[in-house]
Amino acid sequence: MLVLDNVSVVRGGVTVLDGLSASFAPGRCTAVAGPSGAGKSTVLRLLDRLLEPTSGRVLFHGRPLPSYDVLEVRRRVGLVQQAPVLLGATVRADLAVGRPTLRDDEARVLLGRAGLDGIALDRDTASLSGGEAQRLCLARALAVGPEVLLLDEPTSALDAVAAQSVERVVRALVADGLSAVLVSHDLRQASRLADDVVVLDRGHVVEAGPATESAYLRGAS
Repeated sequence: MLVLDNVSVVRGGVTVLDGLSASFAPGRCTAVAGPSGAGKSTVLRLLDRLLEPTSGRVLFHGRPLPSYDVLEVRRRVGLVQQAPVLLGATVRADLAVGRPTLRDDEARVLLGRAGLDGIALDRDTASLSGGEAQRLCLARALAVGPEVLLLDEPTSALDAVAAQSVERVVRALVADGLSAVLVSHDLRQASRLADDVVVLDRGHVVEAGPATESAYLRGAS
């Protein structure tokens, strides 16, 4: 679905990614792992076209990413960031940010997919817990019908209980056929969630394949 083809990124004279090639299969969760500064978040920014490569190509369904309208890319490739960022005063308003015509019955379905079945649509977003807020961000990302979700350390700002609830949602979404690319500093979490893994070190791919065969992830267990 998504391919990085010999991609390099140079920023401020520093090479962040160096001739990196990787692919991300549909209907699976791929973890992007590696030490701090390896280039993991840069990969996510490339896949959502928040950043353009210095050289090389990013492909989406075989087409160069710049050949798509950027708004189309943002609809089809959703991004959930580290800390929950709520954009509406109420749950209903937040869900409607990307899809203003969203009906209440559709909103409730989205909340159910995100594990928020009991949340009232007119509830103030300021009253949500950290875990509820992050799951609302997931529901808002789903509102536009993305094919893939990019998850950038989605539980790093949450306590253990809230993190587990977000993990359950991600597992259920992938089981339903959604594709996901996960950046996580928590290798145990990557082991729990990922079908595949791409391990980076200093801007290079040093390991890629099924998560169950990853020596890097086994080192965390």
